[in-house]
Amino acid sequence: MSHEDEVLQEEFPAAQAAEQEYAGLEESMSLPETASDPSAMRKLATRHAALQKIVNVYRLLRRLSADRAAALELTDEDPDFAREAADLSARIDAAKADLRAALIPRDPDDARDAIMEIKAGTGGEEAALFAADLLRMYARYAENRGWSVEVQSENSSQLGGVKDAQVAFRAKGVVAPEDGVWASLKYEGGVHRVQRVPVTESQGRIQTSAAGVIVFPEADEDDDEIIIDPKDLKIDTFMSSGPGGQSVNTTYSAVRMTHIPTGIVVNMQDEKSQIQNRASALRVLKSRLLALKHEKEAQEAADLRHSQVRSLDRSERIRTYNFPENRIVDHRTGYKAYNLDQVLNGDLQAVIDSDVEADESARLSGNKDSR
Repeated sequence: MSHEDEVLQEEFPAAQAAEQEYAGLEESMSLPETASDPSAMRKLATRHAALQKIVNVYRLLRRLSADRAAALELTDEDPDFAREAADLSARIDAAKADLRAALIPRDPDDARDAIMEIKAGTGGEEAALFAADLLRMYARYAENRGWSVEVQSENSSQLGGVKDAQVAFRAKGVVAPEDGVWASLKYEGGVHRVQRVPVTESQGRIQTSAAGVIVFPEADEDDDEIIIDPKDLKIDTFMSSGPGGQSVNTTYSAVRMTHIPTGIVVNMQDEKSQIQNRASALRVLKSRLLALKHEKEAQEAADLRHSQVRSLDRSERIRTYNFPENRIVDHRTGYKAYNLDQVLNGDLQAVIDSDVEADESARLSGNKDSR
């Protein structure tokens, strides 16, 4: 082992441990017994993706350090190597900063998929129309990201608005935590306010209404972190309904699942059969219980940043959509732009990036304070 490697191992022991774990994961993933177990392979691949950025930056840092050591040895023979060593030193400093950021513990659910609930708030029919706008906005954003979109339930209004809807967003394949659905959509929970002239307004007056958004990470079907006892469930069946509450079929395929210990209720009616609706409702219930469990853990640990991200109290207004000025404002980060039409068409990344950057800055600051 070179002197440079020893120095880096001493400075970044966690990165060295990550590289060793990464190699072990690759070995485990190559075993025939792992290939024949999809659940085990998925868990190993998820952890492998979570470590990949750390390992890549650490290996880059080791190469740069070795190159600088070689350049320094040749400076007496050729002055050009001194300039190369100085350039490498600057690159090493940048790589060390990247590695420190990568080593800060992430939200453990970042790589998970997510379930979103959108509910019309104050404002009557206009609020329902705005909720429909939000649903389309997130669906288009998800499509831009290459995610799948599954509307699990939707209660429409007479004018085509959405009284409430539940939708699952899922990435395709195993992704790194920073590319996960939850990593981006977890910042969307809260009250979204709209200012515009409603279609029902004949005098041209601007009205303010709102819609609420709740987001939680989706539990995997084989996730053993949450175990639900069938005796804790109360399941009712009813006929599916459409806009205005009218029945849309004559079979009792819709399901209302109540988790008795917590009082959490899940309604599911958009699948074709009662069995499918039961399976979908159970997965949503498991996801809500997972979010509730992590929220309690965050509170017990007094981790304020984690609590703010996971908070189930979504009463705070987080964003305003002003149609007359084509303006969007995120009240948590101060982000402001005059491209509301593009945002509603799915161009939401810059808004979300402002929340991601604020969160990363808080994590960096918290990591420094904890030293």
